[in-house]
Amino acid sequence: MTAEGARGGGGAGTVAELVQAQWGDHRVGVKFGQLTFTHHEMAGAAAARAALLRELLPRGAEPHVGVLLDNVPEYPLWLSAAALAGAAVAGINPTRRGPELVRDLTHTDCALLVTERAHLPLLAGLDLPLPPDRVLVVDEPPYRELLAPYEGAAPEEITAVTGGARTPTPASRMLLCFTSGSTGAPKAALCSQGRLAAAGHALVGYFGVRRDDVHYLCMPMFHGNAVIAGWAPALAGGAAIALRRRFSASAFLPDVRRHGATYFTYVGRAVQYLLATPPAPDDRDHRLRTGFGTEAGAVDAARFAERFGVRLIEGYGSSEGGAAIQRTPDTPRGAVGRPAPGDDLAVVDPETGAELPRARFDPAGRLLNGREAIGELVNRGRSSFEGYWRNPEATAARTRGRAAGGAGAGWYWTGDLFFRDAEGFFHFAGRTDDRLRVDSENLAAAMIENILARYPPAAGVAVYAVPDPVAGDQVMAALALRDGAGFDPDDFTAFLAAQPDLGTKMAPRFVRTVPALPVTATNKVHRVALRRAGFRCPGPVWWTPIGATTPPGTGYRRFTDEDRAALLALYREHDRDHVLDR
Repeated sequence: MTAEGARGGGGAGTVAELVQAQWGDHRVGVKFGQLTFTHHEMAGAAAARAALLRELLPRGAEPHVGVLLDNVPEYPLWLSAAALAGAAVAGINPTRRGPELVRDLTHTDCALLVTERAHLPLLAGLDLPLPPDRVLVVDEPPYRELLAPYEGAAPEEITAVTGGARTPTPASRMLLCFTSGSTGAPKAALCSQGRLAAAGHALVGYFGVRRDDVHYLCMPMFHGNAVIAGWAPALAGGAAIALRRRFSASAFLPDVRRHGATYFTYVGRAVQYLLATPPAPDDRDHRLRTGFGTEAGAVDAARFAERFGVRLIEGYGSSEGGAAIQRTPDTPRGAVGRPAPGDDLAVVDPETGAELPRARFDPAGRLLNGREAIGELVNRGRSSFEGYWRNPEATAARTRGRAAGGAGAGWYWTGDLFFRDAEGFFHFAGRTDDRLRVDSENLAAAMIENILARYPPAAGVAVYAVPDPVAGDQVMAALALRDGAGFDPDDFTAFLAAQPDLGTKMAPRFVRTVPALPVTATNKVHRVALRRAGFRCPGPVWWTPIGATTPPGTGYRRFTDEDRAALLALYREHDRDHVLDR
């Protein structure tokens, strides 16, 4: 099962029906700090907002609502309101600024923007694509005045009177989920009410969600992870949610204990941040059973289970819903799992579409044929991908043009690198733009990261390509060291020598130490920023000099200003200095 691309079978109905089912349920449904709200109260409040939404949306406008909020109760209320009114929510990323923020609102045709006072400075001075009276500030008095006439409406009354094209159906547009956008302008992936409801029901079955469960939502709700893998299964299973305005590693366990949380979702570096908090004797004193997400890695998942007594289940997927891999009880260490029911997944050559051979390992677990086995993951079967909003080029790229008729036409191309073992388990090997080519050999950054993550002083690791001055790439690693730890090049060299699965081309040429890895708003490592900085970054860098008689990983020294100048001259000599800014 995937963290964001979970999906179930047909007949799941609509999100509006799930919201209506909360009416009359007087158990606690939402927890936020010291506040609590029942399911019944949330359904009624959502109905009031749906009625207001119906009145405010201009006739003929796209029924899209931009939501620029932290994880506060108004966020799930507006998700529910949009479902009842047959509208869609575009989650707006508060780390976007100026023209980028305007672009997101404009691109998604938002006819209404819901925000809070804390984010008003982001909007100051911007030429917004909607009038001031269509910007609702949820913690100011005019907002309460607007809602007052609609208080007390029941959810079924709202869906009964909306009528027409906005009557909720499984095909109704529900979410416009922006991709992270670290390599360009974000794309808004579409998610219908039917797909979101199906995802909720699927995860209820997969995790055995109970009505007395509490889902802790600490990942940002503008991201698909929190909504699709956190809020939706709670809604479908009748469980409560506990909201954290923004993720905080130090507040995680106090929140989990206060709210009685049993389940949480994570993305990116969140698990590493939690592991970096000081251990305490009561680390296992809580009700938490399961964490579900992506990119924790096998090493840190094991550390998390040992310290907190919580099993992390790594999934694979995306907000697009194009391919799903679920973990099974027999999934080996380091693998993601097997295809979800209905998917026909394969690892193929991205140029020809030919399926690649299965991976082979030596007795130490080292991948022997990575060059032949690593390729792009595709779904050749049924796909829940519903396209990108007003971006036919990006939609066609995902499906390689359904009418093209060539190899792979109509498949869903994930843009992710995988390999598949002899037993049919899929192993994540990185994003397609995380591939490195060293001495004519293709390497995957994620595989090297999994090895370097074992280095005891490292709290976080990122591996990325630095262009070679002649051809191809060199391997560079950024290490975020634990508090009080320093980088000892001899100790690191000895560590590399002791790793049986470190291939001859995998050892980093450059090693950079940082206080913390740069991340995007969704806590994913910002590899583009790391790649662009390369060895020209501020702060300490160690290296094995290019042209040295010893290969990378057999000895490191500090990278000096003189080294940098000489290396840049080598790039100019080979007319390769332009590739450093790729």
